[in-house]
Amino acid sequence: MRNVSDDDPYLWLEDVSGEEALAWVAERNAETAGAVAGDAGFDMLKARLREVLDASDRIPYTVRRGAYLYNFWQDAEHVRGVWRRTTLERYRQDAPDWEVLLDVDALAAAEDEKWVWDGANVRHPAYDRALVRLSRDGGDAVVVREFDLGSREFVDDGFRLPEAKTRIGWAGADAVLVGTDLGPGSLTDSGYPRTVRRWRRGTPVADSELVFEADPGDVSAWGYRDTTPGFEREFVGRSLDFYRSETHLLRPDGTRVRIDVPEDAVAYAHRRYLIVTPKSEWLGQPTGSLLAFDLDAFLAGDRTPEVLFTPDRRTALADHAWTRDHLILETMRDVSARIEVLTPAEGGWTREPLVGVPALSAVSVVDTDPDVSDEYFLDVSGFLQPSTLRLGHIGAASEVLKQAPHRFDPTGLTVDQHFATSRDGTRVPYFVIGPDRATTGPGPTLLYGYGGFEVSLTPYYGSVTGRGWLERGGTYVIANIRGGGEYGPDWHQAALGAERPRAFEDFEAVAEDLVARGVTTPAMLGAQGGSNGGLLMGAMLTRRPELFGAIVAEVPLLDMTRFHKLLAGASWIAEYGDPDDEADLPHLRALSPYHRIEADRDYPPVLLMTSTRDDRVHPGHARKTAARLRELGHPVLFHENTGGGHAGAGDNEQAAHNSALVYTYLWQQLTRTGPPAIPGPLTATPTAAPAAPSGTGS
Repeated sequence: MRNVSDDDPYLWLEDVSGEEALAWVAERNAETAGAVAGDAGFDMLKARLREVLDASDRIPYTVRRGAYLYNFWQDAEHVRGVWRRTTLERYRQDAPDWEVLLDVDALAAAEDEKWVWDGANVRHPAYDRALVRLSRDGGDAVVVREFDLGSREFVDDGFRLPEAKTRIGWAGADAVLVGTDLGPGSLTDSGYPRTVRRWRRGTPVADSELVFEADPGDVSAWGYRDTTPGFEREFVGRSLDFYRSETHLLRPDGTRVRIDVPEDAVAYAHRRYLIVTPKSEWLGQPTGSLLAFDLDAFLAGDRTPEVLFTPDRRTALADHAWTRDHLILETMRDVSARIEVLTPAEGGWTREPLVGVPALSAVSVVDTDPDVSDEYFLDVSGFLQPSTLRLGHIGAASEVLKQAPHRFDPTGLTVDQHFATSRDGTRVPYFVIGPDRATTGPGPTLLYGYGGFEVSLTPYYGSVTGRGWLERGGTYVIANIRGGGEYGPDWHQAALGAERPRAFEDFEAVAEDLVARGVTTPAMLGAQGGSNGGLLMGAMLTRRPELFGAIVAEVPLLDMTRFHKLLAGASWIAEYGDPDDEADLPHLRALSPYHRIEADRDYPPVLLMTSTRDDRVHPGHARKTAARLRELGHPVLFHENTGGGHAGAGDNEQAAHNSALVYTYLWQQLTRTGPPAIPGPLTATPTAAPAAPSGTGS
């Protein structure tokens, strides 16, 4: 294993917009376009995927703000999208009449900017103004502009902020709580706001009142105003790392009262309740519970919880949502959804199941109106079951509002759940979607995984995967490995830091189980993952290359000795460890794919994909790894979208192109005969790469 961390010949590729780096990117993109986009079926596949993404009969999911349902919509006519609203009465119609509030395409054309919608914070309870967030070409950093919903125009003298990783929310009609980049000292080491300020209308943001301040080594500071009628109050806090935080109630006189829960707990106030999800044992309750306290009593010292949910070995909390008088509880049992309705009453809480939830399905509460009614919008789907959007009221029957059509032919396809046994004996669930391989024999199979940050991979209807992979005869597999949240915080914490290899071993166990069951063979097994899942793909490439016929890593994290120095990387130290800590560096170096690449080992062909505008996971991770693989003569292709941010795509055209690249490349590799083609020698490299070129952060 070559140590390149101290003398990295490819640091120049970390210069995101450097002339030489972009020339190298252009050459790699051209290679990939020729090898993959030049495939005879590529254009047809891309067009069919674009058709799905732009389909006019998609369900337009909404959020309620007062009398209106708000939606953001993109299609072939509205490439960048429109922000619009309608009433429930009109929404019930097959073709609702929408009031367009903001046309992002028109705005982008007028201002000659590649604006990407990032959302809006509508002022409550008047619902008359909004703080609109716009990103330049998909990055995490945004500009903020105040928008008048009545005139449908930006407010000339309203709240406006230049591009930054801003956090902002209303704190009255003429004030906001804001954290943004105000120059030296205003950001944490992770690049997020370090202060919370009360910014009053008509005053310079630089002169705004300092309300709260985090330490430079924290991830971020935050503040918000609870505008629930009768329970108006403000909270501030700081994220100590990705999983630990402090929350304070901000008194009207400016003093703070800390909400005294463990730093790793998730806590918030709702009406008279304090709701807490502990991530470690607390007050005799297990990790992953859901607890309710009377907030005033809690602040006075009472620590007697009402237990709303207790996990077990197979069941974990997925989510919960409030209506006016009830709590809708979403749980997972072996990654299959269950829904209950909890109601506070004298002597405790009552609970009833919400019926009509099918097995192996994804069920989620899309929206509620907790200040006003017990209305809820519920989305139900499955791997082969398109989404159904239902509207219900607690205690009454629900109705179907919208039904999405089938986007791919499910004939002959089945859905199964199996369990693989990992190296340490842990049972690892995974879903298999595709033809009955007992009848057809082994075939091309794509195994997807993530395994980090307590993110759960649950069943869903994948229109793009269906058209791009299942329809042509492939099998699609989702691995629910440790590091995720499928079995609660313990499942996640089992793969933190030096234990990250547990996630890798789980994924390897699923791959081996697929072969043992006759679903596929190593030569016909592909793997795909993005972001933290890209780290997983790098681990598969360098740990168990013999298990796979091809690998795709999207916006990947691959250099684990420098990730903390690149963009938002410092905020992930709690997940992986700290490369500057001598106790952590050995395990980070051992699991760093960039440092594990060897000249004399055979690797499956790999496609690395990233975005120039990704300001979360630095594109240098993928660039440097591609360059290293090329240097050593290994089969690798590289594609870098010039926009799109961490999502990799800022519009449906880019998304269709990226997906077509992935599925075409994998089908080429997993159904080919003979060795993979190896691109030519590395070009566009400086003849003498400078030791610390501008922008590398060295």
